[in-house]
Amino acid sequence: MTHTENQAQPISLKDRIAVVTGAARGIGEAISRALAREGATVVLTARNREQLEAVKTAIEKDSGRAVVLPCDLTDPASVEALGKSVAAQFGRCDVLVNNAGVGLLGKPLVDCTPEEWDRVLQTNLRGPFLVIRALAPMMIAARSGYIVNISSLAGRNPLPKGAAYAASKWGLNGLTYSLAEELRQYGIRVTAIAPGSVNTHFSASANPGTGKGMWQEKDPSKMIQPDDVAATVLHVITQPANAFVSEVLMRPTVKP
Repeated sequence: MTHTENQAQPISLKDRIAVVTGAARGIGEAISRALAREGATVVLTARNREQLEAVKTAIEKDSGRAVVLPCDLTDPASVEALGKSVAAQFGRCDVLVNNAGVGLLGKPLVDCTPEEWDRVLQTNLRGPFLVIRALAPMMIAARSGYIVNISSLAGRNPLPKGAAYAASKWGLNGLTYSLAEELRQYGIRVTAIAPGSVNTHFSASANPGTGKGMWQEKDPSKMIQPDDVAATVLHVITQPANAFVSEVLMRPTVKP
C-alpha cells in the first residue's frame, strides 16, 4: 500500500483513548457511548461522579470501555490533575471532545452580573483552553490526534438575551480555528461542531426568573438529538488523515 493510499483510509477508533468533557449526560453522554461503540476507551469527565459512573455502567453493558475521572473545568488545578491522570493511565490522548458548557439565556446583558458572566466564560471558553493545555502536549509528542470543540450556532449569529453565551461560543470558534493552524504541523486536526437547538437538559433548563425552558416553544421531536451530534463527531474524526473538516454547522431538517 502506498503512503497516499494509506492516508486515504478512514481512521479506526479501535483502542484509541478519547477524553470527553461534560460526559455525564446529554450530548456528552451520547458522544461517549458512540465512541465506545467504535472501540475507543473513553475517559468520562464532568463534576458529578455519580452521573459519570452511570454512563460508564451503560457503556460497559454495551461491551465498551470507559473510565471515570471527575474534573471541575473552572479549576486549573483540577484540569491539570486530569491531564496527569490521563498521562499516567494511558500515556496518550488520541481524541479530545470539549463538550462541557453552561448557558445564561433569557436575560439582557445589562442585567447580567459579573459572576454570571464569569461562570459562562470560564466554563465555555476558559475550560476548553485549560483542557487543551493539559492534553494537547501528548498529541504533539505523538504527532497525531483530533480535537473537537462543541460550539453552537449562537457562535455565528446574534442571540438577544443570551449575549454571554453567544460571546463564549464566538470565542470558542476563534480558539478552534487558531488552534487548528497551530497544531496541523503536528498532524493534529481541530474541528468546531456548531449545532442549533438540541433536545437535552440544557435546552430544557429554566431561564433566569421565568421558569421556562430555553426552547419551550419548540417541538422536542423536531430538534437536533444528542445522537445526531454524536454521529457527526464520529464522521469528522474518522475522516482520512490527509484532510480535516474545519467547521460543521448543524440544523434540524424541519424547523421545530
